[in-house]
Amino acid sequence: MEILPGEGVALAKVGERRADVERRIGGPVHPGRSSRAVYDTSPCLVLTYTPDETVEVVEIAYSGGGEEVFFDGVQLTFRFLDDVVADLAAKGHRYEPIDIGYRFEPGFAIFSMASMDASDLDPAADEDDPRLVCEGVSVAPYDYFRPPTDEEIEEYIRSRGGSV
Repeated sequence: MEILPGEGVALAKVGERRADVERRIGGPVHPGRSSRAVYDTSPCLVLTYTPDETVEVVEIAYSGGGEEVFFDGVQLTFRFLDDVVADLAAKGHRYEPIDIGYRFEPGFAIFSMASMDASDLDPAADEDDPRLVCEGVSVAPYDYFRPPTDEEIEEYIRSRGGSV
C-alpha cells in the first residue's frame, strides 16, 4: 500500500468524512463510533476521526510479511527502522526523531512500539539485539507530528479542568 504524504492512502484521506470512507471499505472491526477505528484491510488501517467525523490521521500497521507500506519505492513497514530511515534519507527526504520513531516531510511518521524483536526479521539476531522494527506508519500534515508547545500543554491541562 502506497502512502500519500500529508494526505493518507487511496482508501482513506485526511479530511474525508467517515461515511465516505466506510462506504468504500466497510465498517470498523469493532462496534461503536469511537474516534479511533480499526478496519479490516490489508494492511490494516487505523483511522482517527475528529469530533465532526472527518479523518484526522491515517495509520497503517505492518502485515508481517504480507502487503506492506511503501513510499517513493521504499518499503516502510516490517523492516528495521534504521534501514528505512537510511533509505529515505538517501532519496533526499528530510526527517527528525520523535518519541517512538521519525517524522518526515511532507507529512508522515514511521514508528516502532518495540512489540517486535530483531529476531522477527533476522533469525540470526540474539535476544539483546537493539534494532527496532518499523511497525507502522502514520500519515497526516507534517506539523501534526511535532511536539506540543508549552502553551499548548498548559491549554490542554486547563481544558481538562486542571491547573498549571
